[in-house]
Amino acid sequence: MAIVLGLPKGSLQDSTFALFKRAGFNVSCSSRSYIPSIDDEEIKCRLLRPQEMSRYVELGLLDAGICGYDWVYENGSDVHEICELNYSKATSNPVRWVLAVPNDSKIKTVKDLEGKRISTEAVGLVKRYLKKNGVKAEVEFSWGATEVKAPELVDAIVDLTETGSSLRANNLRIVDTILTSTTRFIANKASWKDKAKRAKLEQLKMLLVGALEAQRRVLLKCNAPEKSLAKVTKVLPGLHAPTVNKLHGEGWYAVEAVVEEKTVRDIIPALTAAGATGIIELPLNKIIF
Repeated sequence: MAIVLGLPKGSLQDSTFALFKRAGFNVSCSSRSYIPSIDDEEIKCRLLRPQEMSRYVELGLLDAGICGYDWVYENGSDVHEICELNYSKATSNPVRWVLAVPNDSKIKTVKDLEGKRISTEAVGLVKRYLKKNGVKAEVEFSWGATEVKAPELVDAIVDLTETGSSLRANNLRIVDTILTSTTRFIANKASWKDKAKRAKLEQLKMLLVGALEAQRRVLLKCNAPEKSLAKVTKVLPGLHAPTVNKLHGEGWYAVEAVVEEKTVRDIIPALTAAGATGIIELPLNKIIF
């Protein structure tokens, strides 16, 4: 039996399709279609807005789906969280729901929202935030372009940001962070209890997480003379320890290790200084722990 999988339409769509590609699945969809094709007969895909994904997963209309934790929280959906997937639209950083006001606003804290009007797409999230802080304010749903509504239409907004650039471009400043959210892989609870469906979902989880883990790492390979081997292997940390193989002939070894990409700029000079030669850096598709 095939699983029905919800994929996010909108800002996460391209990065999700790219992630599936790295995980070994080719997903494609025409601009007017909401039924993507995937080269796996055991998966049927549906393209949906992340805002409603968790509701359809909870109802069992989807076996599983990918969406932000913020929308699971907003909808109060009772679903099984398979895993966290640390990717977003532009970076691998979490996104934030923030309270923002015009730069010249007198609002400095949540308490200053008393009696004010707030615009947001996440009405439930904001109402819970206000209740927690003992503040009464009018919260209205925003159909989009939330940043442009303050100060002419509302006193404040609560909006999603990844880098803050859109808020700054609209002369808004952040007063508070209400919720930090990452992308989640979620499942319907009955589907998760189904042996066949769970096996497929766990396989998918392994490959998606492996693709994300590989994104920030590279494989470094080099050759080292026997006299320098100890120094070279000390430089390469690897996931556990460097792999060392004797080369054909006498006195030379091949050394390789998976390392964080951000450390390569420091490791390569150190390898050269330790006596390594023929250094090669290679990208990775997946790392399975």
